[in-house]
Amino acid sequence: MKTFKNIYLGLAAASFAALVSCAEKEESTQVVAPDPFAVQTEKFKLKIDTLYTEFINPWGMTWLPDGTMLVTERKGEILVFKDDKFTGNKLSGVPAVSEVNQAGLLDIAVHPKYAENGWIYLSYARKADKGEVLVISRAKLSGNALTDLQEIFVCNPEWEGGRHFGSRIVFDNDGYLYFSNGDKGSRPMNAQELNNDHGKIHRIHDDGRIPADNPFVNTPGASPSIWTYGNRNPQGMIYDKANNRIWAVEHGPKGGDELNLIEKGKNYGWPVISYGINYDGSILTELTEKEGMEQPVTYWVPSIATCGMALVTSDVYPEWKGNILVAGLAGMQIARVELEGTKYKSQETLLKDIGRVRQVSESPDGYIYAITEATSLLVKLVPQR
Repeated sequence: MKTFKNIYLGLAAASFAALVSCAEKEESTQVVAPDPFAVQTEKFKLKIDTLYTEFINPWGMTWLPDGTMLVTERKGEILVFKDDKFTGNKLSGVPAVSEVNQAGLLDIAVHPKYAENGWIYLSYARKADKGEVLVISRAKLSGNALTDLQEIFVCNPEWEGGRHFGSRIVFDNDGYLYFSNGDKGSRPMNAQELNNDHGKIHRIHDDGRIPADNPFVNTPGASPSIWTYGNRNPQGMIYDKANNRIWAVEHGPKGGDELNLIEKGKNYGWPVISYGINYDGSILTELTEKEGMEQPVTYWVPSIATCGMALVTSDVYPEWKGNILVAGLAGMQIARVELEGTKYKSQETLLKDIGRVRQVSESPDGYIYAITEATSLLVKLVPQR
């Protein structure tokens, strides 16, 4: 497949260049932003519609029942889009966030029963006495203002540095809320220890209460919200409604990004086992597997810096139905992963060189959207048949 870069290089009237500075995986690349055009994938041809080009560090995206799309910026803004256009509005009432390295305003999600209760959920870092904490809050929307803000969960202990904050939010068919939280970077063993909230995926009620059947509720000293542990920095998570499954992707160190099937109480191994190495090239661990620790469904070496993800359920893309789309930051791509049940089958690289893809999502009307850093894009993938 031809790359965005090669096709648009030299078309100055329709493109711009950006120096890419990777937060999770450092590299610099000249990137050219696309206008709409058709690209051939393995299954069909796609038109890439560029809808917006002025993001800074976009992070999460969600839709309201009326079709309004909300996109978070890590610095603490929520932009409002309607009919594939930026309205010019940003929400007021957004809680104060601490934007440090990878920390800031992160994911946004609407309650499955939003039409009844009006709750919108946010994950973000806020300042604490000696660093930052990851917070899950909910609020309601009145016009373009967030109201009735409630902090429903605060991850402990607080941590300095702003590294490895995760974080995604999903709801399951029973209304439970799951969110991911990274290991905080400077102390990987956080992920193996049950007495802290870091390097984990958590499960709570929609108001922050702890479900009585969480796996470590009765474990002395354990954080009762923990659903899984041994997770390094999970920045992508989706819920498969049809099969009642949760999938997550997490950053490895240098190599070893993982796609994992997330199951109750399981240990995903970080930092005891890994397919990656230290950033300086030295050996992180000799082990890639160990009894009692889960293997990834697939992994990436070299790393693509996995981030947001989407499960394709839409009839708009029948050839992709059941596939998982994984955003790649350093890889500047979307990886389309084909599965057979819960087993890896194959993958295809989409939109190579479009920029650092932070999130990819399926809208309520069935179209795939993606947001990028550095090239600052919101794009829509439209099949051409």
